[in-house]
Amino acid sequence: MVYYGDEIIRFDWAMKRLLRQKANFAVLDSFLSELLGEKVSIHRILESEGNKESADDKFNRVDVLAENSKGDLIIIEIQNNAEIYYFQRMLYGTSKAITEYIYEGDEYSQIRKVYSISIVYFDIGQGNDYIYHGKSVFKGVHTHDTLRLSVKQREKFTKEDAGDLFPEYYILRVNEFNQHAVTPLDEWIAFLKSGKINEDTKVEGLRLARKQLRVSCLSKEERRAYERHIENRRIQWDVLNTARDEGLDEGRAKGLEEGREKGRAEGRAEGRAEGRAEGKAEGRAEGRAEGRAEGKAEGIAETLQAVARNMKSQGLPIEMIVNTTGLSKEDVDKL
Repeated sequence: MVYYGDEIIRFDWAMKRLLRQKANFAVLDSFLSELLGEKVSIHRILESEGNKESADDKFNRVDVLAENSKGDLIIIEIQNNAEIYYFQRMLYGTSKAITEYIYEGDEYSQIRKVYSISIVYFDIGQGNDYIYHGKSVFKGVHTHDTLRLSVKQREKFTKEDAGDLFPEYYILRVNEFNQHAVTPLDEWIAFLKSGKINEDTKVEGLRLARKQLRVSCLSKEERRAYERHIENRRIQWDVLNTARDEGLDEGRAKGLEEGREKGRAEGRAEGRAEGRAEGKAEGRAEGRAEGRAEGKAEGIAETLQAVARNMKSQGLPIEMIVNTTGLSKEDVDKL
């Protein structure tokens, strides 16, 4: 038998099982209050998975769909595996929640405010922070002011800006949290990442979690289900890590081969360039040498012709002139 001691249940499994129970709402209340920056009180947990209306309809699966005391809808989803269309999935989730909780014939005033909270354990987008908040903001194209609600609308909706009526999104990039927990929200993120809670935490929700979310408090049936969940997660992580490592190996091999081919191409190009440069240099040197030789030969020939011309003017025999200068008899006759 495994002894779990004070080991805390993983937050994703707790979200599926324990945090749906009204007795544990205080844990969720604390987490949401820290994240949203206002007092949140969960009123009830609604249907946690969207209904499939047709074979072509997307299956809007969320971990928790809750309603707070103000009637707002809060979607909390935990995602472990990378999904390239996850942003669209968030948009679909909020849109589905809005349309499912307004009935035909209801006035538009019945449309709920929706908060979408995604706790992700993979790289999503590019950024340096570990918490991102997105909301609609209506800005003047010319004046750059923010469009506010009218006085009557502010009284009706207890909101300030027009964008406050639209869905808001929170993305918690848990793996990007690599710092010491300073604020209560940091402590929550640290718990989401490590599954551990400091014994001396002052955050009420985390103190409750340490007390209520211990593995040792589970029934035998719940513990077996939890152990199966953990084992499935390990297998899934192993598959993902293996696929990632294989992809890295393939990428490195491909990059190495591309590097070699690029090196060969650059080497050939450099060799051709160096060969052309060396050929030009050698050609210039040979040309200069040949030019000097040709010039010297021409100078000697002219000198010999001058000597032959002088000997011929003195009436010396042709044979003597040929033997002395090395010119042919024909060349001497032409002088």
